[in-house]
Amino acid sequence: MSAFGGYNGQAYSPAGEKGRFVLPPAFRKAVKESSGGNRTLCLAAHDRFDCLIGFGLSRTEKLDAQLDREEERAIRMNQPDFDREVRAAQLFGFEQLPFDDSGRFVMPEHLKELGKVEDGLYFQAAGEFFFIWAPQQLKLMGPEWKSAQAACETLLAGARKGGAA
Repeated sequence: MSAFGGYNGQAYSPAGEKGRFVLPPAFRKAVKESSGGNRTLCLAAHDRFDCLIGFGLSRTEKLDAQLDREEERAIRMNQPDFDREVRAAQLFGFEQLPFDDSGRFVMPEHLKELGKVEDGLYFQAAGEFFFIWAPQQLKLMGPEWKSAQAACETLLAGARKGGAA
């Protein structure tokens, strides 16, 4: 798993038939690499944004350390409202979903609802993980997301054009 170099780039994938979605090729390859050669996609609701995050199994090795850092910071900053158990549930409450050679996977209904997913997914890499946005939700974000919003619009327009042919 040490060869995993992180996620980069962006992609759009329209919803498929039978409630299936497709993990785009560049992300599929990276997830498989991060999951030790297994086709296992980890998906969770983002803790602050109306979107999902995706990653491979190798990220789970780092979650305990992240939890420890966040707790230490809360103690240093005298933040008594930090709840280690709640944060652990957020970090480790991801679903492990199999995907086929074409990247197809079935997204659980509760994740579709949490991510407000409708008819397609925009993938935005973020190093150790990637965001999965419903395009309409990404559009509602502030100016700090303008690059992702522009890429999403371009990819969406391309998908519409390709679908109309």
